[in-house]
Amino acid sequence: MTEFTGNHILSVNQFDREAIGKIFETANTMQPYAQRKKQTRVLDGAILGNMFFEASTRTRVSFGSAFNLLGGSVRETTGMSSSALAKGESLFDTARVLSSYADVIAMRHPQSGSVAEFSQGSMVPVINGGDGSNEHPTQALLDLYTIEKELSSNLQTIDNMHIAMVGDLKYGRTVHSLSKLLAAYKNITFSLISPKELAMPDEVISIIENAGHKVIISQDLEGNADADILYLTRIQEERFENAQEANKYRGQFRLNQQIYTKHCKSNTVIMHPLPRDSRMEANELDTDLNLNPNLAIFRQVENGVLIRMALFALTLGVEDKVKQHECEVTWFSRK
Repeated sequence: MTEFTGNHILSVNQFDREAIGKIFETANTMQPYAQRKKQTRVLDGAILGNMFFEASTRTRVSFGSAFNLLGGSVRETTGMSSSALAKGESLFDTARVLSSYADVIAMRHPQSGSVAEFSQGSMVPVINGGDGSNEHPTQALLDLYTIEKELSSNLQTIDNMHIAMVGDLKYGRTVHSLSKLLAAYKNITFSLISPKELAMPDEVISIIENAGHKVIISQDLEGNADADILYLTRIQEERFENAQEANKYRGQFRLNQQIYTKHCKSNTVIMHPLPRDSRMEANELDTDLNLNPNLAIFRQVENGVLIRMALFALTLGVEDKVKQHECEVTWFSRK
């Protein structure tokens, strides 16, 4: 992808390393506004249609906050039942109508391929906020951005790193998209740790291997002591036919400070796309890790705002005009 302005962001397959570098470079310039040190009104008058037809907290609010921080306004639709889709309207017709109200649309939908289908009827750029178990490109970009920043603090790079992906790799769209992005880098070791029934799809493994990376498939969390990144995912219970089936796998890969100290390097970075399942029967990431400086889950959240600000600026063609519309912050902020 060489041109962002006016184009949809539907899949990580659109991005090569040059495009990723452009997004990250733009995200870096958004720091003062995300931290409330400055404000910009570069998108004053622009409207984001935040269309979330599947439950979301972080992604939905993050998209809205990112657009607001650039000076734009947000209009939201949440849930299938509150939209015309519940009345039988097609995705094409919904897109054609909603895009007449907005300048850009962020969309999440429970069906794979639905956002791409929606984009065919849209007159404005559409950004994929997650389509079923298929992809979550902005999450993958913020994860990759986080990995780059975390490793750089240890004088490491994404090239030559070892990442262990743990949990529900079958339905976890975040690991699908992240793996495809990482395929653009060099000499990475992937440890894919999951129950056999929730293994990474063969299609994703083929992409990794065909790009020349090493793949280790395991059901043992404790056998990856040299991993630089430990990326955990929750059991995607909404993708199962019933909760009882999902419960068979819940809590199989728990991480606490004791396990971390025993089986990880002292600087292994802990990541999770959130929400982490803190129920007693799951407890994926124990709260005793909250004070561990290598727990990067909340830095991921902050980086998500930067990445989404960057994507809005790039798709609306204002990435080089942000500073021109800068002004002072007039309220108290702890940022």
